[in-house]
Amino acid sequence: MAEARYQDLSDTERRDALEVVERASVHKAHLLEKDIWVVATLGVLFHAPFAEHLIFKGGTSLSKVWQAIRRFSEDVDITYDIRAFAPDLVADTGDEALPPTRSQQKRWTRAIRARLDEWVRDQALPVVRKGLANAGFTADVHADEDRLFVRYESLFEEIDFVRPEVKLEFGARSTGDPHASRPVVCDAAAFLPDLMFPETRPCAMLAERTFWEKATAIHVYCRQERRRGERLSRHWHDLARLDEAGIVASALADRELAGSVARHKTMFFTENDARGERIDYEAAVSGGLRLIPSGTAHAVLADDYARMQADGMLLDEGEPFDALMEQCADIESRANSLKAL
Repeated sequence: MAEARYQDLSDTERRDALEVVERASVHKAHLLEKDIWVVATLGVLFHAPFAEHLIFKGGTSLSKVWQAIRRFSEDVDITYDIRAFAPDLVADTGDEALPPTRSQQKRWTRAIRARLDEWVRDQALPVVRKGLANAGFTADVHADEDRLFVRYESLFEEIDFVRPEVKLEFGARSTGDPHASRPVVCDAAAFLPDLMFPETRPCAMLAERTFWEKATAIHVYCRQERRRGERLSRHWHDLARLDEAGIVASALADRELAGSVARHKTMFFTENDARGERIDYEAAVSGGLRLIPSGTAHAVLADDYARMQADGMLLDEGEPFDALMEQCADIESRANSLKAL
């Protein structure tokens, strides 16, 4: 049985403990530290009065819940089920809770943004601040519109790519379906069984939906022929790992899910390509998906990927960037061979 809580140790004891795990594992000590803060913050959120309406999503859920990617993911993405957050808006709109017209979408977006900023400031902020303090974690917690930032005093020298801060981004324009409740533990826990680390059991978006969320975001990036790449190469890495885990195959086979994501993005994320033409998400998931960037974007993403490797964000050496692109090209080919929705 665990005899002590990690957060009750002295700074020196906590630093020594994480350095022991670093030597025994593929994890860097400063990332182990941040992972503990991520799990502690999730634990507070998913024990809050509003927890039943929250869905954990994004890359960190792929890592912490589904163990589907081999990189450290530091930001926390949370969806507040729109059916609970704005029941007045979604009444009589069906299971997908989508606005019936684009003008309604604009009204919904304005209303939700205003309500979400207020909710983060007045409800989420005090709950997280008090919950972390009660659990023995000292942090500076502040809100910025629809985001919360949990700033902690790191035990290690700060690395530019990994700040001693947990960023929580909230949204409330989706149901978050499909999702499931799963356990989450700290990466260090398995190596130090005599210490008690934070743990929780969030409701998490299924990895198949996260695949389509990421794939369509990459599609937009490629169609817009962007030239920036900072912190973006992780999306291509995630697709490759999801493929290896068998999640891509099940996501591609789920045409209903693909259509649901496309309809949601069509309504809420109107984007134009590099030539000013509106991006058609339903066409993208029905045989027109683009996952490989062209021109200088490839080199920019390759540099970003190399930096991610150098900073220890990957839990293995990771394949060369060109090999990663080849795997994503294969995913693109398989996706585009499917029949239309």
